[in-house]
Amino acid sequence: QVQLVESGGGSVQAGGSLRLSCAASKYLDSRFCMAWFRQAPGKEREGVVVYSGGGSTNYAESVKGRFTVSRDNAKSTLYLQMNSLKVEDTAVYYCAATASWCYSGSFRVDFAYWGQGTQVTVSS
Repeated sequence: QVQLVESGGGSVQAGGSLRLSCAASKYLDSRFCMAWFRQAPGKEREGVVVYSGGGSTNYAESVKGRFTVSRDNAKSTLYLQMNSLKVEDTAVYYCAATASWCYSGSFRVDFAYWGQGTQVTVSS
């Protein structure tokens, strides 16, 4: 069983930046997909970005040009650099990973592993 641990959340003013990290408890095959999701209060969880096993990325329209995902396969760690943050980016951010090879950029992929989330709060 793989555990995912997110870190790097916090409070920031609009226009600021944060960098989230998601570390797997043990080696995660680089061919597995990893992703960031978020859930704002009173809203459904939504996909932020998928990093596929082939190295391709798929960003939600709402974060394109502001967020950048990266992955360190040697460390089985996924990162999310968030710039130009907006109040509407406020949410709990979750990391997810598949348990098998994955080359799809879809947010609907079967993500078997989930982190417990890290809070990001953006104030005006």
